[in-house]
Amino acid sequence: MGKRKNVLFIMCDQLRYDYLSCAGHPTLSTPNIDSLAARGVRFTNCYVQSTVCGPSRMSAYTGRYMRSHGSTQNGIPLRVGEPTLGDHLREIDVRCALIGKTHMVADQEGMERLGIDPDSIIGVHVAQCGFEPYERDDGLHPSSDYDADPAYDAYLREHGFDADNPWEYWANSGEGDDGENFNGWLLTHADKAARIPEEHSETPYMTRRAMRFIEEAEAKGQNWCAHISYIKPHWPYIVPAPYHAMYSSADVKPPVRSEAERIHPHPVLKAFQAERFSVNFSRDEVREKVIPAYMGLIKQIDDQMGVLFKFLEERSLFEDTLIVFTSDHGDYLGDHWLGEKYMFHDVSVKVPMIVYDPSPKADATRGTVNDSLVEMIDMAPTFLEHLGGKAKPHVLEGRSVLPLVRGENPQNWRSFAVSEYDYAGERARLALDLPVSECRLFMITDGRFKLVTGPEVPPMLFDLAGDPDELVDRGRDPAMAYVVNRLRAALEHWMATPANRITVSDDWVTTSDEKFAHFDPLIEPGVLIGYWDEAELAEQQEARRHWMASKT
Repeated sequence: MGKRKNVLFIMCDQLRYDYLSCAGHPTLSTPNIDSLAARGVRFTNCYVQSTVCGPSRMSAYTGRYMRSHGSTQNGIPLRVGEPTLGDHLREIDVRCALIGKTHMVADQEGMERLGIDPDSIIGVHVAQCGFEPYERDDGLHPSSDYDADPAYDAYLREHGFDADNPWEYWANSGEGDDGENFNGWLLTHADKAARIPEEHSETPYMTRRAMRFIEEAEAKGQNWCAHISYIKPHWPYIVPAPYHAMYSSADVKPPVRSEAERIHPHPVLKAFQAERFSVNFSRDEVREKVIPAYMGLIKQIDDQMGVLFKFLEERSLFEDTLIVFTSDHGDYLGDHWLGEKYMFHDVSVKVPMIVYDPSPKADATRGTVNDSLVEMIDMAPTFLEHLGGKAKPHVLEGRSVLPLVRGENPQNWRSFAVSEYDYAGERARLALDLPVSECRLFMITDGRFKLVTGPEVPPMLFDLAGDPDELVDRGRDPAMAYVVNRLRAALEHWMATPANRITVSDDWVTTSDEKFAHFDPLIEPGVLIGYWDEAELAEQQEARRHWMASKT
């Protein structure tokens, strides 16, 4: 591979694209993340391939759309055999490690069918999205399907924070003035400090573990890809002191919503507006308690970025490490009368994306902003190119963004970004009385317009130029039918061209192209298809001999 190269893939969970100071937030200061943007390129139109943790991350880790990898909802395993970033990087001798969250559920049935021992090296890779699980922690209850025994719980117990579930009881619960334990899941306690000293909370703990991995890989002279996957600012919305008190209701931006959004809304939107998390986040008192904590969690992440970047500087690792900072999806926080992240407004489906490329070829674009349509599936081919691997367009449906970072103007860069949502497992399916197979939504945007459509529901359409806050749904406006039809046609073309032929490359398919130009390849010995008589066959045999002679 020549000169050693590394990748640092930093992913937050549920971080909105507009909650960084470099993205224009009026009061939240994120100087360390901003410093990375000053070294690299900040993409303003990065879309995730699903607005739910699991399928969004499976798309990032496979470089493939949800319709291709099949993990359509949280809890649905990524099938055995689906190639991942870790698989591609191991082929070129790069150590690919996870430090944090994946939301991956192992395909236990598939492993059993194929006789794969879950405890074997292959079994671990299959069960962990292809990563080496240096430190997996999904930030969920220990009894969950994702991570039954997180090392972070053992760490807390070693430091005197003992409980059946120390992650919840200490790190994600609030503490009152008299030592009371307040349930951190309850939004009313978001203004309280977490019951744990800041240095023992999840974000700095995971930063230290990442630095430890990098130290070990560097000491062994290994090329590495470190996926630092922070659990925050995902709920529970609770943060340790002093971050719990850094922001107040005065820092809470007004919600982006209108009464018109609740008058004859799209049926799926109406169903999600009726969910408890949406009803509560539509209340000002909830937003005024939760959003300052959300901002505090982001501020803590930014401070840890300062620790991490200083660590890299001291070891001269900025010289050979590609760094990406992003998120798996956003958070509505009461915008559009919604909580959580399940629909496709930009606050949910668009994420921060900062790419630092150490190559001198990127010097001209440092500190710039790029408005090109970028997708989360672009990360795997980007890392593969940086690390010297061969492109795999028949497997990886994304495209490397390095040409954009290096100021090039790639031909045929995408004209549309696509995202998907399987809401069959949500209450919305019952509210709409739809079968499981019909509960799919698709979003497609060309950067100007955004269409949301699916089986048995009317389209939603937003004019992102004339209505950047996405307050007016024009999907049923007859004057916009031509836009709906144009985007729908583009979506149908996308649906018709999945990358399902992953076992052979395009080169395998095109091997006979030159032969086709000179003779019929179907006259190999023993194969004679469609010939009429001996004269026709002799003509083709002579053409084949002439072509073969020209090659010698």
